[in-house]
Amino acid sequence: MAEHLAALNPEQRMAVETLDGPVLVLAGAGTGKTRVLTTRFAHILLSGRATPHQVLAVTFTNRAAREMRERVANLLGRPVEGLWLGTFHALAARMLRRHAAAAGLSPNFTILDTDDQLRLLKQVMAAERIDAKRWPPPLLMSQIQRWKDRALSPARLGAADLAQAGDLAGGRIASLYGAYQARLKALNATDFGDLLLFVTDILRDQPDILAEYHRRFRYILVDEYQDTNLVQYLWLRLLAQASKNICCVGDDDQSIYSWRGAEIENILRFEQDFPGAAVIRLERNYRSTAPILACAAALIAHNQGRLGKTLRPGGKEAGGEKVRILSLWDQEEEARAVGQAIEDLRAEGEKLTEMAVLMRAGFQTRAFEERLITLGIPYRVVGGLRFYERAEIRDAIAYARLLVQPGDDLAFERVVNTPRRGVGTAALQTLHVRARADDTALTTAAGALIASGALRGRAGEGVRRLLDDLGRWRARLEAEGPVVAMQFVLDESGYTDMLKADKSPEAPGRLDNLKEFVRALADFESLQGFLDHVALVMENDENAAGDRVNLMTLHAAKGLEFDTVFLPGWEEGLFPNQRALDEGGVKSLEEERRLAYVGLTRAKKRAIILHAAHRRIYANWQDSIPSRFLDEIPEEQITRGGTAASSRRVRAPAFPPRRGLIEASAITRPAPMSAIAIGARVFHAKFGYGTVTAADDDRLDIAFDKAGKKRVLDRFVEPA
Repeated sequence: MAEHLAALNPEQRMAVETLDGPVLVLAGAGTGKTRVLTTRFAHILLSGRATPHQVLAVTFTNRAAREMRERVANLLGRPVEGLWLGTFHALAARMLRRHAAAAGLSPNFTILDTDDQLRLLKQVMAAERIDAKRWPPPLLMSQIQRWKDRALSPARLGAADLAQAGDLAGGRIASLYGAYQARLKALNATDFGDLLLFVTDILRDQPDILAEYHRRFRYILVDEYQDTNLVQYLWLRLLAQASKNICCVGDDDQSIYSWRGAEIENILRFEQDFPGAAVIRLERNYRSTAPILACAAALIAHNQGRLGKTLRPGGKEAGGEKVRILSLWDQEEEARAVGQAIEDLRAEGEKLTEMAVLMRAGFQTRAFEERLITLGIPYRVVGGLRFYERAEIRDAIAYARLLVQPGDDLAFERVVNTPRRGVGTAALQTLHVRARADDTALTTAAGALIASGALRGRAGEGVRRLLDDLGRWRARLEAEGPVVAMQFVLDESGYTDMLKADKSPEAPGRLDNLKEFVRALADFESLQGFLDHVALVMENDENAAGDRVNLMTLHAAKGLEFDTVFLPGWEEGLFPNQRALDEGGVKSLEEERRLAYVGLTRAKKRAIILHAAHRRIYANWQDSIPSRFLDEIPEEQITRGGTAASSRRVRAPAFPPRRGLIEASAITRPAPMSAIAIGARVFHAKFGYGTVTAADDDRLDIAFDKAGKKRVLDRFVEPA
């Protein structure tokens, strides 16, 4: 053990050896947090302070728990048995099975998954006569789980809690919660939220059980403390009351999960909760270069709600590339710039897997996916689906396919009851029987059934309305083009309203994805051309193994590191995100800044920030203001470039913010910097490579290598 302690820097060693009393380890990005936590665990055991079963070690993920178990075993030189080491939910489940009777359960209780939870809630709603169409079950379940995250059982709900829930379930959400819990108990079942809720209630209400755990656990270790919610916080405080030997490791500057219940106040008030606590700051970063750390430190220093620390290089080398800020004309040029930089780095011997594009919002992936496919650069989308695989995009594509090809039965089946039109399994079976009998498409069979009166009721009305809508939308497609037509499809079908009514954290992102979908249509001359393009895009190899560029959101990037990080979309309204600012004010602005800090500190060698002067929302071009975060980065640590770098910089507004995207109805797409010359080699997404033979204003005659001669608009090609 002595050699492991000797390998630590002074702050790390202090965090390992300070064993008496409460300890808060403020571990900045790349400062060796996991190493400190596991070495401390091993040091407690080897010093004889506790046996393995007398240490409670809590993580947020199973992967982190496995890693800690393996590292402790390696440090000790032997497998370790009897550990209370795992995630919050795993440890709570272990405790609850020991004390199930105290919660009115049998020890063999079942833990329901998400699907079973919703199925059970629907049954309870039906019994309570709560309309599932007016009050979607996922919406009500999210409120119930929020209460559980705040340690609120039905009996503990107060007037403020009910006021916060508003008119959910017609004002009956509290009674629904009680009925749902009663039904769970009758089934001898729990959901995930119950695990910590029940155990915390048992510890609060039964002093003898709490005393048992006080005698058992001499030391408590907690990872990622900044991400704890209220019930996790209460559970830990109860267990640490006696010995006070609790060590929480976390970084207040990386608290980015408030949308799923994390309370940054838990880490900020640690010294109040545990008077006399030792606070140890790990500030030596062994990951990133000095310029990256200087930019990250200057940026996060603008937050008021933090305990304070300053990252500095932990190694001897203090040099490194300055952070690059590229100002581009629009999102297409932004994607081209990233693609070119990736190609250049790969030519220099850099691995693709050591490159990442980190975005604030999921919809941003589309432009980068398509650019990488065009360049033949393999990629993976980490922590999510590829853009055209997402459910809402596949639904929109199905509607588009029906506009182009009314006989597309697969597309019709996908959307006939999405949003709900009362078309159940029986009605759909009737349509199939008629289609097979007449050897015709489902839409034709549906029209015949409605005309004959054979399909009546709610299902008949829903199908009739859909057929009428499809006819009207096709007329719009013919008259006004794919962008306008698909906007009407999404709005008039009720699909947009369906997502607006969904109060889950994912719903706003799904709406943004649909906006990006419609925006993508503007790049194509026809809806059929777009659908052909999507089919080609989806042929991209789905195997995620091998050397591939990583695409992901900033939230998904936490805990990861890459040699090169691209950070696109640093514009007001996009980042910081306007919706977050509108809903959370200054508190949300600080979380957005922490998200920027997380993005910068993922980079080991180089960080490249990009922003566009213009973005297109649907068919309209809008001016973009550079993110206020760019003004918070020290000028001496950055270099500036890009085609729009010489344009006048606009300082972002002080808080409270105004909209970052300014409507610019008079703005049209500018002419290219230089016209595409006759004889130039170009590339078209559908037709491939070709040579320009003639030009007429913005129209080009091109002899394509495989598709023959075509006339296309210049914006649909790019230099080869």
